Amino acid sequence: MADTDAERADDSAPAGAMGSTATDGDPEDHGSGSDARGGLTRAQIIETAIALVDAEGVGALSMRRLGAEIGVEAMALYRYVDGREDLLDAMVDEVSGMVESAASADVDSAGGWRAYLWRLAHQMRDLALRHPNLFPLVATRHPAAPWLRPPLRNLEVVEEFLSTLLGAGFDEDQVAVVYRTFASFLLGHLLLTAAQEARQNQGPEPSAPGPDAQALTDYPTIASIATLLSAPRNDAEEFAEALENMLEGIAEVAGEPRS
Repeated sequence: MADTDAERADDSAPAGAMGSTATDGDPEDHGSGSDARGGLTRAQIIETAIALVDAEGVGALSMRRLGAEIGVEAMALYRYVDGREDLLDAMVDEVSGMVESAASADVDSAGGWRAYLWRLAHQMRDLALRHPNLFPLVATRHPAAPWLRPPLRNLEVVEEFLSTLLGAGFDEDQVAVVYRTFASFLLGHLLLTAAQEARQNQGPEPSAPGPDAQALTDYPTIASIATLLSAPRNDAEEFAEALENMLEGIAEVAGEPRS
């Protein structure tokens, strides 16, 4: 159901316009401190918003709905967030935390750079599976710089990623190739993974009939391999196989570390 005009006004209102949410003379505070009257915090708002989107999708998120979930008026939220867009960015940063941890890991001597990228890729896949309704935001929200490639989208993650590979012996040209290739692989594969997981979480749907043989008469190549294309695949196995092939492709294109 579309938001009412009043709700859209709630979602877009600047924090400064909500002066009634704080006592006169209180400074604006978008930090993590608690609200003296009710214990409200920015962290609580973000956590509740993530839970709401996980359960019902991004379309369910509005400042009014979020306030109702927490038990406060929508206006009270603007002491801690600057509206829906600021909230969405904060949610993406929050769920991306485990990826930052994986990016900061060292390259061990046993597995080398391949094992490092393998672990990071699987952490990103875990993120897509845990938060399938949020992952499209991780992939599509404006990154910290226009040349960054989601889902490796913030400066902290990319800094760790690049410096780790440089430390493993790649030169700067090689690292740039690895970053672009790796990020593009993750984006394409994991958007599909998240979409499939979100559909499964919604429960079984009536199976839609595929095109019959007559409908494919004008598409002989599709008709000849339609059974193979529609065969069920294990997503985890398919991801692992594609990841292994991508790592080998990186080695061919970028080469092995030169030092």
